[in-house]
Amino acid sequence: MTVERVGVSFEPRLLSKFDTLLKKRGYTNRSEAIRDLIRKEIIESEIKEEDGEVIGTLTIIYDHETGDITNKLLHLQHHHHQEITFTTHIHVDEQTCLEIVVIRGQLSRVKKFSENIKAIKGVKHGQLAITKTQS
Repeated sequence: MTVERVGVSFEPRLLSKFDTLLKKRGYTNRSEAIRDLIRKEIIESEIKEEDGEVIGTLTIIYDHETGDITNKLLHLQHHHHQEITFTTHIHVDEQTCLEIVVIRGQLSRVKKFSENIKAIKGVKHGQLAITKTQS
């Protein structure tokens, strides 16, 4: 792989903070960290601008004793069975559950699924993390 060298100027205080962050995250050089930051920004920008295929996880925490939440969650997951790759369910305590759904498909459908799940009464928190399947 060929690379092009570019120069980047930093204020000393910003560079010091950046170097501290790199050490905490285990980077051995600034170049790789900067490349990772650029890749992340490009992917996030493309995800916002396009309705391409994405893959990611939806993590939710919910109270399984609230209403008919278990059936509502299952119904939505069955309705989106084409996009769901994998699910796992963890009993946090006697009342609270954590569920992780690995989901792959068109961004619009993945977002709609996530929004519908998070809107169910009893879901305390939901977080969708997605990335592109192709760069």
